[in-house]
Amino acid sequence: MDKGASTSAYQAEILFGEDDDMGAGNANTPDLRDSDLYVDHAPYEVFAALRKSDPVYWNPEDDGPGFWSLTKYDDIVEVSRQPLLFSSAHENGGHRIFNENEIGLTGSGQSAIGIPFISIDPPVHTQYRKVVMPAVAPGRLAGIEERVQQRCAMLLDKVPLGETVDIVPLLSAPLPLLTLCELFDLPSDMWESLYEWTNAFVGEDDPDFRQSPEKVAAIFGAFFAFAQELFNDRRANPGNDLATLFANAEINGKLVDYKEFLGNMVLALVGANETTRNSISHTIAAFAANPDQWDLLRAKPELLNTAVREMVRYASPVMHMRRTATADTEIRGQKIAKGQKVVMWYISGNRDEDIFPDADRFDISRGNIQHLGFGSGQHVCVGSRLAEMQLRVVFGRLLPYVQRFEITGTPRRFRSNFINGLKNLDVKMVPA
Repeated sequence: MDKGASTSAYQAEILFGEDDDMGAGNANTPDLRDSDLYVDHAPYEVFAALRKSDPVYWNPEDDGPGFWSLTKYDDIVEVSRQPLLFSSAHENGGHRIFNENEIGLTGSGQSAIGIPFISIDPPVHTQYRKVVMPAVAPGRLAGIEERVQQRCAMLLDKVPLGETVDIVPLLSAPLPLLTLCELFDLPSDMWESLYEWTNAFVGEDDPDFRQSPEKVAAIFGAFFAFAQELFNDRRANPGNDLATLFANAEINGKLVDYKEFLGNMVLALVGANETTRNSISHTIAAFAANPDQWDLLRAKPELLNTAVREMVRYASPVMHMRRTATADTEIRGQKIAKGQKVVMWYISGNRDEDIFPDADRFDISRGNIQHLGFGSGQHVCVGSRLAEMQLRVVFGRLLPYVQRFEITGTPRRFRSNFINGLKNLDVKMVPA
């Protein structure tokens, strides 16, 4: 791209990786586990090359046995449909590239955190989903949406139009965290603590989030103290909130213990925050890079109902999930041995040219697409409708007031192979 182009378009190009640099790792044998690969930009070009030449790619590990990487949409969907053959169970290593049964759920060696239901296979996994579903049922979301609208309006009132602001702490982060405070029946001013904790949970490779062992211990210690008090309170004084559901769940006829409650709290905080937060930020950047799409949405606001699916596809806030083969099998003719790790790269499947024509283009008119941004199969995100609703609220609120978005600086990205995250996003919202 011409470096003399507009700052907004150039910075968006940097953000979305539309250049020829393969980044860290060799073009032929990239190390997809290396978190440095994701620091400068999401390496879409690396995944595109793998989809074409090596869609079931063996990735060696310096400190592990290696893993298979799935980069094609159909393969990811097929594996997701077979949870007993491709396990996410804690005892088999869990749902991340590293083995959580060896180094803990958050990659920090913390053994105090129990097993979240994302790391449990059916049929027990299904029991947990039934516990959570009342909190995100359509009737419940209808009541929440009005308050999300109010909170969004309150946040946007503090965002000056026509001035450069970091939109992450002003909108992208607080909105989903304030929604979480409602779901857990917590004071709204707790959102900043939740923000620090969730960044630490997923930031095992980022020095900004894991500054030192002492700092990590202090952050986790504060969370453990909060969670213990919350658990005790919801056992003694149950309500209608999600924390009550987690604290009083009966699985296989047995009441969950504190460690199980803790694991599912971590899962809910990360799942409900990081996905929505980063989808908002990435979508603002996408509209900055594609002003014609913002013009289209302003002209046809009814597109917003399905445009949220394109927003999540394009953002792919969660980049991968891992499974472990429980028996010898094959994927696309490649033999997979029992016990081998299989990593599903959602960020690649969501750009699969065989499924999404002109897949690198941000196109809000794609309709009701079936993307992988919330996973697939038995483990699809239970809060996906809540996330979509918040995206509709945010961009519906912005439609009448913003003519265009301009990115005014290079955003700092998470150093992570898991979360496609932005630490900041300096943007000017030009008034209509």
